Amino acid sequence: MPDANLTQTKVLPVIPIRDGVVFPNTEIVLTFGRPKSLAAIETSNSTDRMVVLAMQKTPHIHDPQPTDLHAIGTIARIERILKTDGEINALVKGISRVQITHYQSTDPYFLANVVEVPDEVIQSDEIVALVNHISTELKKAVNLGKSVDFLSFMNIMSGLSPSEFANHVSAVLDIKPVEKQQLLEMRNVDQKLTKIAEYLTHEVKILEIERKIASKTQEKFDKSVKEAVLRERLKTIEKELGEEGESKEIKELAEKIKKVGMPVDVEDKAKKELKRLAQMSSYNPEASYIRTYLDWLIDLPWSASSANNVDLAEALKVLDQDHYALKKIKERIMEYLAVMKLRHSMETGNILSDKGAKAETKAKEPAKRVSTPTILCFVGPPGVGKTSIGRSIAKALGRKFVKVSLGGIRDEAEIRGHRRTYVGSMPGRIIQGVKQAGTKNPVFMLDEIDKVGSDFRGDPSAALLEALDPEQNHAFSDHYLEVPFDLSDVMFITTCNILDTIPPALRDRLEIIHFAGYTQDEKFHIAKDHLVAKQLTAHGLSKENITFGDKALHEIITRYTREAGVRSLEREIATVCRKVAREVVEGKKGKVTLIVSKLHKYLGPYKYTSYLAEKKDEVGMSTGLAWTEAGGDILFIEVALMKGKGNLTLTGQLGDVMKESCKAALSYIRAKSHDLGLPDKFYQTLDVHVHVPEGAVPKDGPSAGIAITTALVSALTKVAVKKDVAMTGEVTLRGRVLEIGGVKEKVIAAHRAGIKTIILPKNNKKDLEDIPTYVLDDLRFVFVEHMDQVLHVALVKSVREDIEVPQVVPQTLTARLHS
Repeated sequence: MPDANLTQTKVLPVIPIRDGVVFPNTEIVLTFGRPKSLAAIETSNSTDRMVVLAMQKTPHIHDPQPTDLHAIGTIARIERILKTDGEINALVKGISRVQITHYQSTDPYFLANVVEVPDEVIQSDEIVALVNHISTELKKAVNLGKSVDFLSFMNIMSGLSPSEFANHVSAVLDIKPVEKQQLLEMRNVDQKLTKIAEYLTHEVKILEIERKIASKTQEKFDKSVKEAVLRERLKTIEKELGEEGESKEIKELAEKIKKVGMPVDVEDKAKKELKRLAQMSSYNPEASYIRTYLDWLIDLPWSASSANNVDLAEALKVLDQDHYALKKIKERIMEYLAVMKLRHSMETGNILSDKGAKAETKAKEPAKRVSTPTILCFVGPPGVGKTSIGRSIAKALGRKFVKVSLGGIRDEAEIRGHRRTYVGSMPGRIIQGVKQAGTKNPVFMLDEIDKVGSDFRGDPSAALLEALDPEQNHAFSDHYLEVPFDLSDVMFITTCNILDTIPPALRDRLEIIHFAGYTQDEKFHIAKDHLVAKQLTAHGLSKENITFGDKALHEIITRYTREAGVRSLEREIATVCRKVAREVVEGKKGKVTLIVSKLHKYLGPYKYTSYLAEKKDEVGMSTGLAWTEAGGDILFIEVALMKGKGNLTLTGQLGDVMKESCKAALSYIRAKSHDLGLPDKFYQTLDVHVHVPEGAVPKDGPSAGIAITTALVSALTKVAVKKDVAMTGEVTLRGRVLEIGGVKEKVIAAHRAGIKTIILPKNNKKDLEDIPTYVLDDLRFVFVEHMDQVLHVALVKSVREDIEVPQVVPQTLTARLHS
């Protein structure tokens, strides 16, 4: 309800002010930019220039409502205005205090009923004393450095009435807008002057303290040490306020350094840096660098570690659950874990022995540092489970798992860290990984170690030597930390696709474990037992929505994928699941049973034929076997003859070694031309063109030697090469067939492509033991020592009758190998 003493009602535009108060009898320049404020000023400027200025209760509201404004404001007259780009600067003079009783409208501006609220003034000696006291304090504040406009100061000192005096002093006080609003709303002049005196006295005390601080630091003041002076002033302020001592943050850091369990030399380094931080201004840029450095030292797991429980039975159970096949790899990992268990027992003194006395004696001896086992390196094509088996090892050991991909890294600092002198410096990937793990003994996988590069910034592979050397990594030095960190408890595992690009010094520190590509039967079991369930869960489906038939899975493997691993297979299964998920969401009823006849609907036409070998015997074309980082594959060698002058043309992006194999094969044929029934100077009238299809794919290596020779002999003698025979082996100028590598991958690729007979060097017979039984039983192997034997088997008819028939191993090879 309006006050009974209020005067008659006026109707005026109301302009909200975000964070300021205009007192009666005072002048101030304000800037207006909001649409409603501009509209109110334009309207009042065309009439009596009177507006009501009311402060917002919450400053950040851009479009306030009547409830967002204080009810007490000030009638002000707009003396002058200056229009700028979208804004109005106005000089306003407060006239009287008013109370807003009712808002008539809020658009296009606030229009309200207001009544004046006069001050309650009772002349007394107390008011006179308050005015004199405030005048004295204000003069003292000005002398101490308070900034007051000269005209305003002269007005205050010119003998104003108590009410006007209170308004003018309120306008120059350094107080919060809310406190100024409280002064505006106070009608009792006696109370208002008392409150003003309190504010002004407090302000004078602050100015006196600042003057005292300034006097203490004046002797040290110099432009070159300005930062140090400000820091001294800050300390003086803290002393005056009774807050002298280390800040809360410094104390917290000191407590953390004590509790984290750092080695003595590292703790000394941390305390030294903390002391520097405590003596440094928080505004110094270096302070943030030191604080970040201390955070890294504190967050590293200097003593925290996972329980070292090596249960071989449980580990084997976990590996079998997560991975199908990989028998030899699992055996090698179990051996590694067994060594780790014995090593841990030796370090703790709990020697595993059947002689109790000996075990007790050993327990009394001090533990000795024992070198960690060799670092494991998983080598194989993509998608065969190298990374996932590392995660399973961590799961079996109950340790944290950290994976860092090194592919494409060229800067040594990525491994060893950047020195702290650089802006944005940070530790290397290894220290970051250990921090992420939160323990000092995680299973740490360095992925794609064969793809580490080098340039003018250093060689990252050289930086890995220290981290992966069991004799050195107990004191690994990171450039950022500048203190040694013990990596001897970290179980490092590396992965790569090929070994050729790994420097010899680094390779020498690794225990190589080869991952061959999966056979079709292994892929089927992996898909059925793991991939299907994984993708059903990933797509929100269940066995109630879709079932994959066995024949359909086999068909997906043979007709829609061609890889050593199972990533493409998983993508094809995911494609089926996506389409079924859409059908479920669209409301199609019924369970989908995926059979061979439905594959075209969900996956489209076949991507590959189930039989990749040639469909008929061809002259001048042979089938070789290749081994790439993506696994094994078959390779066709094509030879074309043209009339010419003995030129040899090689195409198909052949590497230097493969080009030399072509030249060696032609030289062998020229030397044996009489035995092969060729004219002595056949090469002088013919040009030979050797081409390996898929010209966009680089190819290299010596193992295609016998395939190239066979294709050349076939083209020159016009005798066709058998379509179901594939071969691999290096050939010499004398015709000897030399041993090659990657036999398992090549044999699996030949089996996948429908090859029935494989020609191998005799010395590679031992490599067949690693190949699954059902693959061996489905192939016919011919082991050769000389090129003549290759031609006898590969060509549809022999070009020589006097050669020794090579050893042929039929489908009973498994029994032969074990006999």
